[in-house]
Amino acid sequence: MTECNREPLLFSSLKSQKIVADFDGGQLTSDGGGLLLREADRVVGLTRRLAACLVDPRDPARIIHEQQTMLAQRIHGIALGYEDLNDHNTLRDDPLMAVLADKTPTLENPLASSPTLCRFENRIDRDALARMAEVFVETFIASHKCPPKQLVLDFDATDDRVHGRQEGRFFHGYYDSYCFLPLYVFCEDQLLVAYLRPSNIDAPKHTRAVLKLLVRRLRQAWPKVRIIIRGDSGFCRWRLMRWCEKHDVYYVLGLARNAVLERQAEPFMERAERTFEQTGRKQRRFHEMRYAAGTWDRKRRVIVKAEYLLQGPNTRFVVTNLRERRPAQIYDGLYTARGEMENRIKEQQLHLFADRTSCHQFLANQFRLMLASAAYVLVDYLRRIVLKGTELSCAQVATIRVKLFKVAARVRCSVRRVVFHFSSSYPYQQLLRQIVARLVPQANPPPRLVPK
Repeated sequence: MTECNREPLLFSSLKSQKIVADFDGGQLTSDGGGLLLREADRVVGLTRRLAACLVDPRDPARIIHEQQTMLAQRIHGIALGYEDLNDHNTLRDDPLMAVLADKTPTLENPLASSPTLCRFENRIDRDALARMAEVFVETFIASHKCPPKQLVLDFDATDDRVHGRQEGRFFHGYYDSYCFLPLYVFCEDQLLVAYLRPSNIDAPKHTRAVLKLLVRRLRQAWPKVRIIIRGDSGFCRWRLMRWCEKHDVYYVLGLARNAVLERQAEPFMERAERTFEQTGRKQRRFHEMRYAAGTWDRKRRVIVKAEYLLQGPNTRFVVTNLRERRPAQIYDGLYTARGEMENRIKEQQLHLFADRTSCHQFLANQFRLMLASAAYVLVDYLRRIVLKGTELSCAQVATIRVKLFKVAARVRCSVRRVVFHFSSSYPYQQLLRQIVARLVPQANPPPRLVPK
C-alpha cells in the first residue's frame, strides 16, 4: 500500500468551527460511475478479446497480476481520466478500480503497480498489435444487428508531438515539431483503426494497404455493402483512386488547388463574382468538370465549389467517382461531414490521452494508442447506444466523465456483496438509474405499477 503523509490538512475556519481534512476515509472512490464502463465492457467484450491477443511469457507459478486484469486497469483508468502510469501507484488501492478489473477490493491484494504496468506495456510485440487491431474491426462489425447498406470510412492523419528521443520520432516540417503521424479510420463515431506511424512519411502512407484489409473483411461480413472512403487532399493519390475504381469502392477526396484547376474553374468564379457585385450577397454554387494531374493515369470527375464572399473568392475542389449524385449533394451532403471526424480525434488526444506516447520503444507507444482507442470504444458505446435519447447523447467524452463517472462513493465489501454508496447530493441520480436499467435490464426490472 502507498505510504502517505498522515498530517491533517488545515483550512480556513467556518466561524467558530475548524475545517480539517485527511486521507483516512477508508474505502472511498471518486469514480463510482466507472461501474458503467464495466457493464459496457461486459456487453462489448472488448477487454476480454484484447487480452486474448496477448501472449504471456511469464512463469505461471509466479504470476500475481493477470494480463487481462492489467489491461482492464489501464483502459478503464484512461477512460476515467488517469493518463499517467504513476497514477496507479495509488489507484491500485482504489476499490472501484479493483471491481473494474474483476477483483474483490481488498487492501491486502492491490492491483498492479506502475513498474509492473510499464513492463507489461514494453513486452508487446508486432503480432499482438496486429491481432488487437483486428479486434477493433470485429467489434465494429458485431455492433451492427443488421447488415448496413452503406459505410462511409473517414481517413485522417494527425500529429502526435513527442518531447523525448522516442524510437521513430522525426521532425515534421508542416507541424514544425518532432512528432509521430498516426492514421485514424472512423465510420461515423465508431473507431476502426488507430495506427501509429513515424512522421518521416507521406500522410497517406499505408492507406491503401489498410483500406484493402478493411474492404476485404467488411465485404466478407456484408457482401452487398456499399463502401465510400472520405479524406482531405492529403489522401488524394491516383494509385489509391485507381484501386478503389477497380474494386468497386467509392471515394470523395479533397483536391488541393493549383494553377490548372483554378484556370479551368475561372468561368464559374467569374459568374459568382458578377452575381456578388450585383446583389452584394455571398454566392455559393457548385459545378463539375473533368481533370487529371500530370501524374494521374486518367481524368476524373471534379466538383467545384465556386464561392465568392465579402473577403473575396473561396474556391474548393473535390474529386470523386460517384456518378449519381449532384455536385451540391456530394460536397455539402457528403464531403463536409468529414469534419466531424476531427472532433473524434480531438476526443482521443485531449480527453483520452492518445498522444501520451512517452515510452522509448515505438511498439509500446502503439500499444498505448490502442489502450486509448479501447477506452474510446467503451465510452462511445455508452454515448451511442446507452445514452441515446438522453441529454448526454451528443456529449463529449470529458462531459460524460464529469457528469457520470466522477461520482463519490463509499464502498462496503462483505463475503456476499460489494456495495457502492453514492453521494446523496449527486445531481444526476435519475439519469444514472435510467442508464443502469438499460445496461443491466435483467437485474433492474421496471417498477411495478401499484393500483390506488
